[in-house]
Amino acid sequence: MTLPSGDGAALLSRYDDVRTALSDPRFSREALTRPDAARVTAGDAGAFDNSTARTLNAQGHERWRRMVGKWFTAKRMTALRPDIEAMTDRLVDGMIERGRPADLVSDLAFPLPVYVICRMLGVPEADRDEFKAWSDITLNTTRYSAAEMDAAHEEFAAYMTRLIDARREAPGDDLLSLLMTGAGGTEEPMPNDALIATGQALLLAGHETTAGYLALMVAHLLSERSRWQRLVEDPALVRLAVEESLRFDPNGANFGMLRYVLEDTELSGGVLSAGTTVVCSMASANRDTGTWADADEMNVGRTPNAHLTFGAGPHSCLGQPLARTELQTALTVLLRRLPTLDLAVEPSELRAHEGLLTAPLRELPVTW
Repeated sequence: MTLPSGDGAALLSRYDDVRTALSDPRFSREALTRPDAARVTAGDAGAFDNSTARTLNAQGHERWRRMVGKWFTAKRMTALRPDIEAMTDRLVDGMIERGRPADLVSDLAFPLPVYVICRMLGVPEADRDEFKAWSDITLNTTRYSAAEMDAAHEEFAAYMTRLIDARREAPGDDLLSLLMTGAGGTEEPMPNDALIATGQALLLAGHETTAGYLALMVAHLLSERSRWQRLVEDPALVRLAVEESLRFDPNGANFGMLRYVLEDTELSGGVLSAGTTVVCSMASANRDTGTWADADEMNVGRTPNAHLTFGAGPHSCLGQPLARTELQTALTVLLRRLPTLDLAVEPSELRAHEGLLTAPLRELPVTW
């Protein structure tokens, strides 16, 4: 395949090949900083920005994940659930008060994960529009110029620097405060450049993809309303429905994950040579008919469901417990509060954003 930058890469689409590339040490994430690795865009400051990657890799990937991962545990996410549920109820209250039709993207899918990640990182919620703009540019493939991407990256880094300086003056119980002080069992304090890169990475991953997942999940459940009605009648299926939605239409994995081949490796389609950059299409792997029965059908009761939307192996998504908690909680509240929820337009009228690595819906008009 040819990337928007003009560089070439190999596309992996089969489930077994993608899982291997995501978990096998012969496929490196760190080596993507090498000069011969393919670039997604012509600019340096995209979602795979080399300076950010180098900063985090300098911490040692396992050590960095261990430090940050102490926060993203299933137990801690479960403790957050009541607060997420209360916020979802408040957002639904506002949506009902404003009347029908509503836009589920602007009324719920975007503000909920923004609220949650702001609370976790100690970011003022009033700044959410700023980092929404930065994240759109960071996720660019063709929409923004290299100069715009460089400027956004610098502005984002400057914002995180100011935020971290403020936290040093007045530490709280947020994740950045814990990382900079070494409190809460996060080992020794994290260096300043790593704190900036960590804040950028978590702000980006903590709201953009989850917002996309949430809107797409509801859209697919309502587009064939028997799916929604099945959950209304049996809310115990919510967890399975969330996993099936992630498999069926993995918003954050529409482009795929990059890996660099360290040594010649044989996969089902042939041998990949050392030095090749590969794009792992989780979206395709999740629909592999050799792995899934009725791969193109959305079955809200599907089990088992070992989808690859959050990756696999040592580089799997660190925030997946948080994403799952938000999606399950939001869906549970919507089913309870608005069991008659329905699309206000035909499914064919829904449009996704273009030119980004993710493909979130522009809007999701709903009624009830």
